Amino acid sequence: MFEAALYVFALSFLLFSYIKDKSKTKMALKKAWKSFLNIFPAFAGVLALMGLALTILSPDTISRFIGSSTGLLGMFITSVIGAITLIPGFIAFPLSASLLEKGAGITQIAVFVSTLMMVGVVTVPLEVEYFGKRVTLLRNVLSYMFSFAVALIIGMVIS
Repeated sequence: MFEAALYVFALSFLLFSYIKDKSKTKMALKKAWKSFLNIFPAFAGVLALMGLALTILSPDTISRFIGSSTGLLGMFITSVIGAITLIPGFIAFPLSASLLEKGAGITQIAVFVSTLMMVGVVTVPLEVEYFGKRVTLLRNVLSYMFSFAVALIIGMVIS
């Protein structure tokens, strides 16, 4: 129901925009389509890779490496994966839910999602270009440490 309301809301504003200025709306839709086509190969690749990984990895394997009994080692493994992976949030959260269902621990998934969203190893060159080495390094190190703090707090609250 909520999703339907969002679609109605978005389509209403699209229609309003089209009525107000047809040429700008058409231009915006063309730009959006081009952006979608540019991101689609990477998006499809990530989805396929994650689907394959979840199919191949058994719940026992997932529990052994990132289950709740793995403690800090499991948190470290997921933090490294999260820090070096570039996955959008709308894929990360369903992926995390799947991992939890297959036996991953809460704190391990919390640190995974936190590092995924806050630490950007892949984006370091771009960040250095705009913010400089010192700010980039400081932001990434603090974000990495904060991810562990957040994960531990989430683990205590949920457990």
